Amino acid sequence: MAARGLFKRRLGPLDYSRRWSLQLVFLASLVFLYVPILTLIAFSFNDSRRNIVWRGFTLKYYEKALGNSSLMEAFANSLTIALISTVISVILGAMVAILLWRFRFPGKAPLEGAMSLPIVIPEICMGVAMLAFFARIGWPTDLPWPLNLGAITIAHISFSFPFAAMVIRARLANFNRELEEAAKDLGASEWQTFRDILIPYMKPGLLAGGLLAFTLSLDDFVITFFTSGPDTVTFPVKVYSMVRFSVTPEVNAASTVLIVVTILLTTIAMWMQGRSEK
Repeated sequence: MAARGLFKRRLGPLDYSRRWSLQLVFLASLVFLYVPILTLIAFSFNDSRRNIVWRGFTLKYYEKALGNSSLMEAFANSLTIALISTVISVILGAMVAILLWRFRFPGKAPLEGAMSLPIVIPEICMGVAMLAFFARIGWPTDLPWPLNLGAITIAHISFSFPFAAMVIRARLANFNRELEEAAKDLGASEWQTFRDILIPYMKPGLLAGGLLAFTLSLDDFVITFFTSGPDTVTFPVKVYSMVRFSVTPEVNAASTVLIVVTILLTTIAMWMQGRSEK
């Protein structure tokens, strides 16, 4: 009876009001986050050049965006940079994560602190630093595609791989090293142990780190703005140059295409991650 009375007191009017308050806050957060995105997608189909009042449904701005050669070139540049930087960032991040997780050596603490610098410093500071670095070494700007994207790719790798390293190291924190010892007792070499034991265990972290590196690279604007040239414009920089004049349905259509591509790639990565954890 006492427990039942306590249960009733815990589900009193005050508790119900708190629960509804939390639900309202959660709903308001969803509205704040997703209504602007849904509005952008909806107005990408708006048959109005001014993009203020709804005039009707049309797909002509998607045709115009897809037919814009400079916009499609910028989109191809962004995808190329994101894919290359993701692969290299995951490899470097995995190597650094294993180094910091497995070994003890002098200077380990300063190295861990240096790894977090690209994460905590403002992007504009890193963009200016990259601009000064490439100007100092005299990075060539007349290389053929995709070599002309090298400066942006290096800049993206420099701030992406620490994120991948943190995710992969967090995955390794719960690894049972007795599995490695058992494999070696059964005659496995160092490479076989790494290939058959450690890499499968790291796979969810590798996918998560790769997904994070890809999204960071694909939608980066500040660092790319400082390291891009007239022939190496990326999609965010191109959209920014278009928005400076006006937010037209063509800009909304191009942004919608980027959102759809990001959602599809994220869904595929999460599906692969879910399968790897089973």
